[in-house]
Amino acid sequence: SSVQKLVLYETRARYFLVGSNPAETKYRVLKIDRTEPKDLVVIDDKHVYTQQEVRELLGRLDLGNRTKIGQKGSSGLSRAVSAFGVVGFVRFLEGYYIVLITKRRKMADIGGHAIYKIEDTNMIYIPNDSVRVTHPDEARYLRIFQNVDLSSNFYFSYSYDLSHSLQYNLTVLRMPLETLKTETAQTRQESFDIFEDEGLSTQGGSGIFGICSKPYEKYVWNGKLLEAVKNTVHRDWLLYIIHGFCGQSKLLIYGRPIYVTLIARRSSKFAGTRFLKRGANCEGDVANEVETEQILYDASVMSFSAGSYSSYVQVRGSVPLYWSQDISTMMPKPPITLDQADPFAHVAALHFDQMLQRFGSPIIILNLVKEREKRKHERILSEELVAAVTYLNQFLPPEHTIIYIPWDMAKYTKSKLCNVLDRLNVIAESVVKKTGFFVNRPDSYCSILRPDEKWNELGGCVVSTGRLQTGVLRTNCVDCLDRTNTAQFMVGKCALAYQLYSLGLIDKPNLQFDTDAVR
Repeated sequence: SSVQKLVLYETRARYFLVGSNPAETKYRVLKIDRTEPKDLVVIDDKHVYTQQEVRELLGRLDLGNRTKIGQKGSSGLSRAVSAFGVVGFVRFLEGYYIVLITKRRKMADIGGHAIYKIEDTNMIYIPNDSVRVTHPDEARYLRIFQNVDLSSNFYFSYSYDLSHSLQYNLTVLRMPLETLKTETAQTRQESFDIFEDEGLSTQGGSGIFGICSKPYEKYVWNGKLLEAVKNTVHRDWLLYIIHGFCGQSKLLIYGRPIYVTLIARRSSKFAGTRFLKRGANCEGDVANEVETEQILYDASVMSFSAGSYSSYVQVRGSVPLYWSQDISTMMPKPPITLDQADPFAHVAALHFDQMLQRFGSPIIILNLVKEREKRKHERILSEELVAAVTYLNQFLPPEHTIIYIPWDMAKYTKSKLCNVLDRLNVIAESVVKKTGFFVNRPDSYCSILRPDEKWNELGGCVVSTGRLQTGVLRTNCVDCLDRTNTAQFMVGKCALAYQLYSLGLIDKPNLQFDTDAVR
């Protein structure tokens, strides 16, 4: 139902962006004016064309734009570029540019919905040379914009919302039909049938509706670039892009094809490299905030409605306080400074508020920062974080308080007495037990026959269709890189065991280290 193949045609006065579905049976056309030196004029007639109609339209445009009537040699309409989607429109000091995806690579498949990585983009200046008003600094701004390499770690999907979790996408799709019908009646423009191509729509108007929910702004990276056209073009043109990672690998378990997918969404709100971006901004968005989701499904049945799907989400992000490090000192570990007194934990409150709205409770903080140091360095952050959490917990009902787990990883790594991973495993088990995970099918009969005590104590929310994850683990160290990776690996491994168990693939929710699944 979305526009997946694009061709840009040009005349002297206009660009025509012709987009089609993969089967090339339905077409849409955007007209972009090239005579405006500054403003963006995009016209979408919202009409769905057939292949024949588009051919006729292009033929008429070609004839109408030739210099002399009946002259064969000079073509009035020329094909400029082919593409796979529009990243957006951007303007600096002159006119607008259009940014198009010209190369893509399929990275994963979730329930028949393909996820692509952007491999290459093309930036085309819209106004015609005859109306172009040049500015001496334009090239400089263009260069700064192109410093963001769109061909590294940017992902998109035409039919699956990458900015939300699978749990969100599937539970919204599963909303009772009655509420859906009333909602669809009101927002006919916004919704479309996601299962149209699967041929699942049944007669009598009681087909499966797919809602196209609004993407979650925080994880969308081209929101600003689409702002100029968001309200004027049909939503099939709008392609939302995430930044992060997406990978998929296949496990064969007694002949059953199981796909393990990892999606990491990086926040666009307070983004930047370590040292340069630290702590939080005044809206409660933190540096290096990444939501990591592991999705498991049995590929022998692909569709969302009939297949077995499971997912688990965890988060990393800088300590939510106002803090920074001065890198001009050239020290290997620049001193940490708290930049602003925040006695009422205002920033932390905004941050945890965002998290509670997205995940529900409990919010569990795993803080891996050093506790014991000769010179007080990392400890500054821990002390301030504890104070903030303690203060905020006074205002939360006891059953929804923020859980704080300090665990000085450096100390345990050095000690001979215990194995770091064993110790982390204990923490991981207790965390997954509290939040539970998402699975879209009820417990299998064998788990009733042979009850597993760990399984029966599992938290989250049990519903008639399966289980929901409620709450989330939020891990941090100073950079949220190395120590955080280790901790998140252990938590992911622990959740994976439960996911495999819930799909009836292993007989106990435990995984040994030396297995293909863990590798």
